[in-house]
Amino acid sequence: MTTENGRCLCGMVSYAVSTEPMRVTFCHCRFCQRGTGGAYLVEPIFDKDAFAVTSGKPRTYDHRSEGSGKIVHIHFCENCGTKLFMTFERFPAVAGVFGGTFDNPNWFERSPENAKHIFLDVAQVGTVIPAGFNTFGEHAATNDGSPIEPLVFECHHVIGEA
Repeated sequence: MTTENGRCLCGMVSYAVSTEPMRVTFCHCRFCQRGTGGAYLVEPIFDKDAFAVTSGKPRTYDHRSEGSGKIVHIHFCENCGTKLFMTFERFPAVAGVFGGTFDNPNWFERSPENAKHIFLDVAQVGTVIPAGFNTFGEHAATNDGSPIEPLVFECHHVIGEA
């Protein structure tokens, strides 16, 4: 595995990962919609040991999750405001990267084997969910960590269509 790099808009803060993501989460929650300014967040998840800030020092905004009540730490560039990655009180061993901040945002796989779509209950109308992926109305697990049974669409599904 070669190192993959990413950075903010102005280039003041950069980072590197040294492994493939553990998994990829497509998050459609309102927090991620607001945080990205888009319909959802593409969030590759890495073991913290495989992730490093390589230049600059990001600022951190702490946000209490409405779902879990735990703190989500959003790390961003104080100069240009780009959100780069998140760390989590609930999941202390991982870092979730804002996928669009990679120098090559297409380097990592997104497949039914390594990815899931969460918070479809609040996804934006018209969002297309591909066939074969595990999907969830909210999180993929309860607050105590118990897994929730996924819904898998046999063909693509458009949010807001019957």
